[in-house]
Amino acid sequence: MLLTIDVGNTHTVLGLFDGEDIVEHWRISTDARRTADELAVLLQGLMGMHPLLGDELGDGIDGIAICATVPSVLHELREVTRRYYGDVPAVLVEPGVKTGVPILTDNPKEVGADRIINAVAAVDLYGGPAIVVDFGTATTFDAVSARGEYIGGVIAPGIEISVEALGVRGAQLRKIEVARPRSVIGKNTVEAMQSGIIYGFAGQVDGVVNRMARELADDPDEVTVIATGGLAPMVLGESSVIDEHEPWLTLIGLRLVYERNVSRM
Repeated sequence: MLLTIDVGNTHTVLGLFDGEDIVEHWRISTDARRTADELAVLLQGLMGMHPLLGDELGDGIDGIAICATVPSVLHELREVTRRYYGDVPAVLVEPGVKTGVPILTDNPKEVGADRIINAVAAVDLYGGPAIVVDFGTATTFDAVSARGEYIGGVIAPGIEISVEALGVRGAQLRKIEVARPRSVIGKNTVEAMQSGIIYGFAGQVDGVVNRMARELADDPDEVTVIATGGLAPMVLGESSVIDEHEPWLTLIGLRLVYERNVSRM
């Protein structure tokens, strides 16, 4: 089985693949202070509950693929693969790793690994042109050309960042649960804030995607818009531009990158 690990700024998502099928997944908080040994214990606890894996760390794992936006966590995970999975092929997404997607930006090295991995999966699953909207700590919009090239994107504050900012900077406001209110016009402060978040972000997605699609293709209707990320379900029902929802897009991209690189190791 292939273990895939996507380290984001707020959460880390792990997926276990049997061939092309994801058979198990976990979501944990990202903590830059965790050491390699602590991460190994955490992995053992999670995977020890799966019936297809053995009791010992590494039993049943044939390969590992990792991407991380937090350098300190990537460093510790590199140590985990060395110390605890020494006999298992591991691919860590960084410069020099073969993805199959050309990066046509001013400085390809500054593009987040997760954004490139999302593009890899989008091209494989849907082809181009495409736009990936990832609802994470930041809301990112990434454009893929008809030829399968990553050509750039947009970065906006994410839903949770916006909620937290409202609670901190608003004298009479507080942090709220991100949930769909009863109506667009809020009848109380909490519902008014929820409405602003849900419908405000849906409007942002529609506006940004429509502008990107006009730049990306002669016929904007040809552009496939894919939503992913833990907070995507909050906006899916309110956005008019999203064509596909793939919650495991990054993990699928990691599987593809592993397959493209493991033969070279």
